[in-house]
Amino acid sequence: MVKDKKVVSEDEEDVVEVKPAIEVAGEVDEDFSPEDEAKFAFPMAPIVRLIKSEMDQDKMIRRRVKEGMNTWLESLCRKVAKKMNQSDYTMVEIDDFKTAIEPYEMIDAVEQERQRIVATLEKIKQDCDSLIMDVNRKFITPGDETV
Repeated sequence: MVKDKKVVSEDEEDVVEVKPAIEVAGEVDEDFSPEDEAKFAFPMAPIVRLIKSEMDQDKMIRRRVKEGMNTWLESLCRKVAKKMNQSDYTMVEIDDFKTAIEPYEMIDAVEQERQRIVATLEKIKQDCDSLIMDVNRKFITPGDETV
C-alpha cells in the first residue's frame, strides 16, 4: 500500500498531497497495460475511479468508454490551454484559467435556460391551440368545416 506523500514545488505555497488510490466497490482496474496507458494523456485509474464514484455500484464500464473519457478530457484540456495561451501576459494567472473554463462552467445554466424557453414555447403552443378552437367554434358554421 502507498503511504501519503507531500510534494512541494519551488513555490512554498504549492503543496500537493498525494493520497493512496481508493478502491471503488472492491475493484481495482487492471484492464490497461503500461503500453495502453502510454497512449493517453492521463492515467486511466483515477478517471475510472471518478466515473465509478458517480455511478451505481452495479454498473460496469466498457473499455471504450474509459478510453473515450480520457481522450475527451485531453481534448478539453487542450482547448482550455489554447484559450489561456491567448493571454497577453507571460505568466498565466487564475483569472486566465477562469476565463478559459467559463463556457464549460455555464453548461448547466444554458441547459436550464433551454428548458425554460421550451416550457414557454409549449405554453404559447397551448394558447394557440386554444385560440384556434375558439375561432373554429365561434366563426365556422356547422356545415362548413374547412379548417
